[in-house]
Amino acid sequence: MAGAIIENMSTRKLCIVGGILLVFQVIAFLVGGLIAPSPTTAVPYTSVKCIDVRKNHHKTKWLMPWGPNHCKKLKDFDEAVSQQIEANDIVFAVHIPLPSKEMSPWFQFMLFIMQLDIAFKMDNDLKENAEITLDLSLAYRDDMFDDWEEIAHAIEIRKLKCTFGSPKTVESEGRHYDCDFLPFMEIGSVAHKYYLINIRLPVNDRKGINVGIGEIKDIRLVGIHQNGGFTKVWFAMKTFLTPSILIIMVWYWRRITLMTRAPVLLEKVIFALGISMTFINIPVEWFSIGFDWTWMLLFGDIRQGIFYAMLLSFWIIFCGEHMMDQNERNRLSGYWKQVGPIAVGSFCLFIFDMCERGVQLKNPFYSIWTTEVGTELAMAFIIVAGICLCLYFLFLCFMVFQVFRNISGKQSSLPAMSKARRLHYEGLIFRFKFLMLITLACAAMTVIFFIVSQVTEGHWKWGEVTIQVNSAFFTGIYGMWNLYVFALMFLYAPSHKNYGEDQSNGDLGVNSGEELQLTTTITHVDGPTEVYKLARKEAQE
Repeated sequence: MAGAIIENMSTRKLCIVGGILLVFQVIAFLVGGLIAPSPTTAVPYTSVKCIDVRKNHHKTKWLMPWGPNHCKKLKDFDEAVSQQIEANDIVFAVHIPLPSKEMSPWFQFMLFIMQLDIAFKMDNDLKENAEITLDLSLAYRDDMFDDWEEIAHAIEIRKLKCTFGSPKTVESEGRHYDCDFLPFMEIGSVAHKYYLINIRLPVNDRKGINVGIGEIKDIRLVGIHQNGGFTKVWFAMKTFLTPSILIIMVWYWRRITLMTRAPVLLEKVIFALGISMTFINIPVEWFSIGFDWTWMLLFGDIRQGIFYAMLLSFWIIFCGEHMMDQNERNRLSGYWKQVGPIAVGSFCLFIFDMCERGVQLKNPFYSIWTTEVGTELAMAFIIVAGICLCLYFLFLCFMVFQVFRNISGKQSSLPAMSKARRLHYEGLIFRFKFLMLITLACAAMTVIFFIVSQVTEGHWKWGEVTIQVNSAFFTGIYGMWNLYVFALMFLYAPSHKNYGEDQSNGDLGVNSGEELQLTTTITHVDGPTEVYKLARKEAQE
């Protein structure tokens, strides 16, 4: 009876394979920790207050904060009052990057958050639930002497959430509010060398626009982009891992097609998991170096969503195929209760991502969290996805418990067998439990490293060696799931060895009753794995 490679592999060979995979896993962590820099860099920008007294503000000219054609600047708003300059004629200009620097396509994306410096003033207090209206414009150029080309223009509203730690008296005038950061802008590519942001705060007393927002002293931005050095390491890993998974996937499916039977459900799911892993690995990001593909962030989210949905489905089906009886086994429809929450949760997260990053393809200043309706809608999608995830893990924990209980129950039949047959099936049980524990370890390692990367400062220093923890998390976990999928396709590929041909029943001392006790009615030559036969609910008498 033929089985999977894991069932016919000796413990020694299994340990060798595990050791090789462990070495590659350590290398994956070291690549990020020792070679790659930190994944991202945060750069603070302070806007420059420019004067624009022309009637057609936006379409005529872009205002530069510095350089040969810089704008006429204001030191503070007291100077604007003394020169009788209206608020509508003041533009906050930010040039990206800082002077004498250039942006690069290797930065991959730009994310900006905004902080307002608002001072308390008795006659211009910040009202409760105040909203600020921003007239925003974004432009680019690739040479310091070229004209600016517009990328986007939008009028956005942001809610101000500020606190004031002192009594609101005359003595407290001039002190600043403590305001939360506001989402400002996100772009999925950095295809140009220079960017310019012009921010206007239009005031209209009659319509109540920008009235009761306090006295704004400055607008500060924090720009976050991916480090070019980390991008190169990341691309190199993808380029190396893509053929590795592709080759094992072709080898795996070829071994299945050489059998005389049709592939069983578990084999199809493992192959689909390999396809989803390959989909993530294909380094299409190389094209973003030469093309302005702003949709790469959204595309990356979709690829990760497909893989994790496939991974969660695999865990359910893997457990179910080692637990269910013949009537329910080998049919995807038998898992609709468990796979359903995965599909619903994935769909909710996809809709949420489309509402956020999908809209940002046209308007990089948009954020779903800036309006009450958008916030409620986003929270609804996230809550539904969270509930589905909880239901999934309840189903998964129950199924894992059932599998281990069924296998433990079968162990009571082992003493009645011959020594050789007993050792064979004890090895099968060990290997199945081993794979389940490895799966649990991978999931736990993902969670642990994520928590560590969030609570640490980003790097550890041991003597003269600096380890980038966040980079090690990204490369290590990414390498880990690739190795996990690689191991699944290798160990669960059909074995060329036939256990029944190598040693006859007479040699093993196995009688017909013993054989019947450990097999299901699916007994054709290239049948399912022997763990299938061992872990069913009811032993045939």
